[in-house]
Amino acid sequence: QEQLVESGGGLVQAGGSLRLSCAPSGLTFSTDVMGWFRQVPGKEREFVAAIYWSGGRQAYADSVKGRFTISRDNAKNTVYLQMNSLKPEDTAVYYCAAGSRWRGGTYSSYDMDYWGKGTLVTVSS
Repeated sequence: QEQLVESGGGLVQAGGSLRLSCAPSGLTFSTDVMGWFRQVPGKEREFVAAIYWSGGRQAYADSVKGRFTISRDNAKNTVYLQMNSLKPEDTAVYYCAAGSRWRGGTYSSYDMDYWGKGTLVTVSS
């Protein structure tokens, strides 16, 4: 079964930290890029960060640069999103995603082939 399983969401106060994890399994197509997106009700899903699975290069949305870090552990086949200095505006459902082509820069939802079910991150003020 093709799936991306996320974990690590929750409630945190502004200024705090959370780490999200994503473990892909059973993916049919090759994936060069793993990423995180987020969505709030009434808005489109927006890009947060991406990582080149083989080489480790990273890309970030301007809104999270310097606060969020994406990383991967090839041995554990897991991607992480370390979120520091969280703000109330970071509140969203965070989705793990996988795509076939790394190109750097920002990504749209259409660039990704696989999606997790999402994990809720709530940042209180």
